[in-house]
Amino acid sequence: MLTRRATVWAAVSGLVGTCLLGISFAINNGPPAGASGAQLIAFGQQHHDAILWGSWLQAVGPVLIAVFALALVFLAGATARLAGWMTLFGAATLMTVSLIEITGYLGVLHTSPATMAGTSLALIRSVQHLWFIVAAPALWLPLGLVILGSAVLPRILGYLAIVLAAGYALAGALTLLDLTVPAAVQISAGVVPALWWLAAAGTLLTRARQAPSTAGLLGGAATGHGTV
Repeated sequence: MLTRRATVWAAVSGLVGTCLLGISFAINNGPPAGASGAQLIAFGQQHHDAILWGSWLQAVGPVLIAVFALALVFLAGATARLAGWMTLFGAATLMTVSLIEITGYLGVLHTSPATMAGTSLALIRSVQHLWFIVAAPALWLPLGLVILGSAVLPRILGYLAIVLAAGYALAGALTLLDLTVPAAVQISAGVVPALWWLAAAGTLLTRARQAPSTAGLLGGAATGHGTV
């Protein structure tokens, strides 16, 4: 069982990670559609610092969110359950996909060979499909089951996590034949989960601050309602 201090830091990690990820999307806008190779190189030079900082934020943000998600697994007493292990797998998969995408961002900044920017942009657009096909569903589904099998967070958040998993998987299937995931799908897939992370981390932070300082968080949190 985590101490109150450790739980507070886990919740803060979730809040900070979500904010960092949101900032990364805000400052690291993509190049205009249909840009030529020369235009991509010019775009990379013009937005050099924003791309680098956005890449850094997008690398660090998910790590902090993963810390929060795994803390939920620990607090729920799900470290020996399949759902807990699958949450770990999902976090690792999502982090891998994120780092591949960030590699594409950094590749756009290279001017040699001349095709590097275009190739990197194609890599970014290709790997974004993996968010919907496997990375996001692999995290949200087991995390939802972990929450539903414990009292660590309100059950509504567990149900919403499962809905998000289904939404990601459906979007992945519906956009599979598109070379580029539609902007509207990408935006909704970023905003809605961010609200969930903020709500979950805020709730955990409130509960941790209300718990006795000499005890672990919520003695009943590890008492699951299921065994998945």
